Amino acid sequence: MQASLSESAGTRLAKLLAVRGVTTANARWAVLDGGRTNQSWRVTDGSHQIVIKLFAQGAENPLFPNDPAREIQALCHLQGHDLAPRLVDHFATPLGQCVIYEHLHGVTWKSDTAKVAQVLKRLHRLDAPEGLRATPDGSLALRHQAERILQSCAPSGADWAQRLRPKAEVAPIGAACLLHGDPVPGNIIGDSRGLRLIDWQCPGVGDPCEDIAIFLSPAMQLAYRGKALAEGEKQTFLDAYDDAKVIKRYTNLAPWYHWRMLAYCLWQTANGDPQADIRAKAEARALEAG
Repeated sequence: MQASLSESAGTRLAKLLAVRGVTTANARWAVLDGGRTNQSWRVTDGSHQIVIKLFAQGAENPLFPNDPAREIQALCHLQGHDLAPRLVDHFATPLGQCVIYEHLHGVTWKSDTAKVAQVLKRLHRLDAPEGLRATPDGSLALRHQAERILQSCAPSGADWAQRLRPKAEVAPIGAACLLHGDPVPGNIIGDSRGLRLIDWQCPGVGDPCEDIAIFLSPAMQLAYRGKALAEGEKQTFLDAYDDAKVIKRYTNLAPWYHWRMLAYCLWQTANGDPQADIRAKAEARALEAG
């Protein structure tokens, strides 16, 4: 984190929020690191702390949509479930959509996969609000999504990925549970009350294996924690999720999720991420170990 508000966008946003009465002129702003698309600040105003999130305009992502309306909807829907921060305010600005929620006084998740499994299972038991995107269901849908992503990748990378494409088919299940959509380590905050999830800009409805796969992904663990999960950590997660049908389905679908994430990492490489190639290779190893 940085101790001062240095970016011009943040300075302009601070003036807008002061006029709106959300903060005062004496509020202290600190840039929050970790966000890969949007800009976020922690704002301290007396004893009150909030997070100001300014959504990037025109940010397109083939796997993780960036939709402020869906984040607002999810935070409202989850009020009282102790799974997400409390929504404070939201409004459009000339700089983009602004979403404000309470700052969670905790630490970013690093270890204890059992606790993550338990919080995701709690989430997956909830009904989803109307209007959320449907996530891919079954191997054919995952294949189609990955192949669309590969169309925007370098031909050499796409050819490599196609050679690794899984063959075993897994039928759709028709599940309709509420999904976070991006439960990576950086979006999981823990304190004395347990874990909660932040950054709800791409929630969905569908197969719980979607969230499970993203959390267990070697690429996502590398990106946010610096290392993939050990086999024992993955098994601890699956045991703690404690749903034999879901875990069996995830095991059958895991090669397809690894393949889709490989495609996504290749897309990141094509879009200038210098570390994405390392993550792609991690997904390829998981796929081949399969």
